[in-house]
Amino acid sequence: MLSRKNIIWIMLFLMFQGCSLKEPPLKTYTLNTTTNIKVYNHTFKEKTLKVIYPQSIKEKIGQEMNFSYSETEQGSYQNARWSNSLGQLLQGVFMETLQQSGLFGTVLSFSSSAREDYRLESTVFAFSHRVRGDISNAVVSIQFSLIDADTGKLMKSRRFSYAVPTITTDAKGYTDATNQALDQLSRDLAAWLEK
Repeated sequence: MLSRKNIIWIMLFLMFQGCSLKEPPLKTYTLNTTTNIKVYNHTFKEKTLKVIYPQSIKEKIGQEMNFSYSETEQGSYQNARWSNSLGQLLQGVFMETLQQSGLFGTVLSFSSSAREDYRLESTVFAFSHRVRGDISNAVVSIQFSLIDADTGKLMKSRRFSYAVPTITTDAKGYTDATNQALDQLSRDLAAWLEK
């Protein structure tokens, strides 16, 4: 039978052991496209485009990195997150893509007070890590709408969807595959606007 003194020592030992258990450090990831896009049809060369902050239908566009194991079961990584709000990261990718393309004379953020000729609106339908058994994909589905700012008329609209396999099933593998999807999205977006 343990004495009262031994029980107190054991309890203190267990308390200190519990305090010394460390959770894995929080890792931060960002979206980074490597595609350098140049377009040759300069239809909008003298025009100004304002990139509106992305909206979302189903996905949260905060800093959480979302995953799903079924159509109804979703979660977010506990020790990994985006470096900024996903909406801001996506807006940055879209702006950088269109600035590099040279398709428009000027590309502005939605917060700019300058007058624009066109607005590019985007709606996020899917942006998550989808795992189904042995199959793991970064899923990106975003719809774009080009709007004439003077008339409010919809010029054209298109939804782009990608499912890129991940090399690993962790947050890093998800981020790498997502950046591949965004590289393709950047090329497709510029080509679509150029037509």
